[in-house]
Amino acid sequence: MAAVLLVGVVAVGVAANSGTDGPSTTTTVASGPTTTVPSLTRTLKAGVKGPDVRQLQQRLKDLAFDPNLIDGDFGYNTTQSVWAFEKLVLKTPRKKVTGSITLESWQLLQQDNLIVARRPQAPTESHVEIYLPEQVLVVFKKGKPILVTHISTGTGEDWCEEVTIDPGEQGNPGTEPLKKGICGNAVTPGGFYYFYNRKSGTRQSKLGTMWNPVYFNGGIAVHGAAQVPNSPASHGCVRIPMHVSEYFQTLVAYGDRVYVFDGVKEPEQYGAPVPPADRPDPDYTTTTSSTTTTSTVVKTTTTIKQKPTTTVPALVPTATTSTVAPVPASTLP
Repeated sequence: MAAVLLVGVVAVGVAANSGTDGPSTTTTVASGPTTTVPSLTRTLKAGVKGPDVRQLQQRLKDLAFDPNLIDGDFGYNTTQSVWAFEKLVLKTPRKKVTGSITLESWQLLQQDNLIVARRPQAPTESHVEIYLPEQVLVVFKKGKPILVTHISTGTGEDWCEEVTIDPGEQGNPGTEPLKKGICGNAVTPGGFYYFYNRKSGTRQSKLGTMWNPVYFNGGIAVHGAAQVPNSPASHGCVRIPMHVSEYFQTLVAYGDRVYVFDGVKEPEQYGAPVPPADRPDPDYTTTTSSTTTTSTVVKTTTTIKQKPTTTVPALVPTATTSTVAPVPASTLP
């Protein structure tokens, strides 16, 4: 019976690899030893509750797919974790994920070593791989995954809107928040970069609201967001679930490499391209009344989606980064 089960598990993995969002040369599924498979008598999906859901959540946690609470309630965070598993391990195209666990996928979950690094020889002890077609991010430490999370990146669409920029963010060297109208393109460029700055708490930038951002390409950062849908939805940043952003900064350090795979070329073929430059919104005006000193902002058009500039902000030293001098991404090997 054990031999039959193992063959069944391997067959599931092979069948799942038949459809993929990215090049076949960048698969991240590895075979691994099976263990005794706990019983599963139903398909697990959003809304169900019970000990079997708790068992699933714990297994996802063990494999670094963080479902947040281990509470036996199949909620949105658990669904996001299952999305990442489906897209990266089962190779289910992003638009066809179900967010559910069947008996077959549950058996595959019992394997170890399901995720292997595409860049195992990265020059830093920890590195991050971002897969744009799958909308998944993985943090590796010494070649082992310590976090696998669903993400949402740039839509690739043009946008124009009024933005608020906090002091110290790109476009605001002053000491007070700045409002201005900007147009741009919501692109998360493929390439290879490194983390060069981080900030804590809520930050307002040209790319919108960010929570605990860690920057790797100009104003583009990995950051927490309240909305991380199963589709690209950002202005160029890499959105991660809020519960993941609470500890993401503890997993990465200044200088850690970041490889962004776009499914077209390998990151090294791009180098470290900066995002497209933004430009003033031609429909945005600021008028001042003659009877008051208060300025009134008038915005005649509003479109959603955002994008960063080409200027790299200065490193804000932290306890873990203050002794390292920043190096322009374009000069990295």
